[in-house]
Amino acid sequence: MLTEHAVATEADERQVDLAGSALWGLMRSAQTEHPDRFVLVEHDGQDASYQALPAALDSGIPQLALRSGKVRTPGLAVLPTPGDGLTATGTGFDPEGTVLVTGATGTLGSLLARHLVTAHGVRHLLLLSRSGRDAGRAAELERELTGLGAEFQLLSCDATDRVALQEALATVPAAHPLTAVIHTAGVLDDGVVEALTPERLDRVLRPKADAALNLHELTAGMPLKAFVLYSGSVGLLGAGQANYAAANAFLDGLAQYRHAQGLPAVSLAWGLWSAASTFTGHLGEVDLRRMERSGIAPLTNEQGLELLDRALGAAAGADAPQICAMRLDTAALRRQAAEHGPASVPLLLRTLAAPAVRRGAARTGRGARAASAVTDVPSRAQDLRERLAGLDAAGRRDELLAVAQAQLADVLGFTDKTAVDPVRSFREIGLDSLTAVELRNRLDAVTGLRLPSALVFDHPNLDALAGHLAELLMAEGKDDAGAAALSGIDALDRAVRGMAADDTRRDAVRRRLTELLAVVGHAPRDGDRSTRTAAGTGSHGVQAGPDLLGQLDSASDDDLFAFIEDQL
Repeated sequence: MLTEHAVATEADERQVDLAGSALWGLMRSAQTEHPDRFVLVEHDGQDASYQALPAALDSGIPQLALRSGKVRTPGLAVLPTPGDGLTATGTGFDPEGTVLVTGATGTLGSLLARHLVTAHGVRHLLLLSRSGRDAGRAAELERELTGLGAEFQLLSCDATDRVALQEALATVPAAHPLTAVIHTAGVLDDGVVEALTPERLDRVLRPKADAALNLHELTAGMPLKAFVLYSGSVGLLGAGQANYAAANAFLDGLAQYRHAQGLPAVSLAWGLWSAASTFTGHLGEVDLRRMERSGIAPLTNEQGLELLDRALGAAAGADAPQICAMRLDTAALRRQAAEHGPASVPLLLRTLAAPAVRRGAARTGRGARAASAVTDVPSRAQDLRERLAGLDAAGRRDELLAVAQAQLADVLGFTDKTAVDPVRSFREIGLDSLTAVELRNRLDAVTGLRLPSALVFDHPNLDALAGHLAELLMAEGKDDAGAAALSGIDALDRAVRGMAADDTRRDAVRRRLTELLAVVGHAPRDGDRSTRTAAGTGSHGVQAGPDLLGQLDSASDDDLFAFIEDQL
């Protein structure tokens, strides 16, 4: 996927393709779900960068930017600690101005509204949500803000509706003009990338992207000191939820666009909050433990609000239009990389896991023939294949069931490797797109196969999945043998044609070819090419039939090569 100015490599980069920014978010998730199938390249349109493109693609780097012919890769840099002077002060909130908050009755929106009053001295709020006062938390939020002495309006307003948003903005009193916008609204519609539809994309993009664009355009000319967009780390890390990742990456691009125009803006790519919300309410204890093992730890409300203050301080005092605010367990990241390979860690986090990462050989020849696949299988997969080789069909299925059962137990955080009933449905267990992708990635590593991200949605339970894996491995073995034979014939053809006419080894080659042709031509199936050739004389001097060996003994070199081409 080649984009131009969809991703900024400098804080002051002025050209931003917002649609391309959204594409990067979606494709990062597609890369997670389909490893090694997609490469994302950001381009500046210069001739030097086009000339550097082939080498960049051969580098094996899945995400990169080309600027003046030089390759740049994305990464995260750690912000200074609070001890370096970045605190809640100087974040740009005017106590006499009004702060607008979208999604104000949601978990994170209501936390933010209280925090603005108590920590930042904000006295005037315009709170918007689609449900308004009918929302479940609305009455409690109003009581608390009233008790804190804040003046506020809580309006039912869908910020994706441009007219409704314009009317809401018109209610801001002239004595307390709008000086800050914080956009927290959003909707989650979980699913793997193949399951996305235009409707599912629209459902998630509208409250994030459309609403943000309306806010950007309708506040033009207002004396804003802060324009804060609640994005999500999924847009940067690509951990499933491709529609949500696209919406968040759009916000990142919009923040960059505003920043380059000299307008206040910061996009906060949030990690996981422990507080149940629209985005985390579906996560159970097992999901949270699984994410913690992968290095992403949940934020308490206090930790999240502290990071908010640090991020706002950093955005106000530096060129930082994009900030990822999350709690990482770097030791867990390193364990993940050591146990499951660098690819198991999101690209932007790999530098943090670097001490334990061993870089593998660069991937060459992405169009390599299937015959080379088995030789590249990691040792874990090779060990499994060796165990399977000594088993009958039932034994192979049982072994693969035990492997899949153990991997799923790890994904779900169970210490008992047989905890999951093989006939219990994946739907009943509660696997979501993120869990499904992690299970698929683990099975990829342990079997050496390349499996689809929708694997658990295409097979109802572990028992069915084990049967499918057994079929794939059996078919792969057959395919590998056929591909290896064809590859060998190609090499033989080149070698024989290169032999000198008086090379005495030509007779030995002829005898070996005669033996092989007898094997390949034995008992042909109805309708295949060798059967059709045997039925007539064809245009060559050699025919497949009972007297094949005699004909080969007397055939010329040209007849022999022509016969090989017809038969194979």
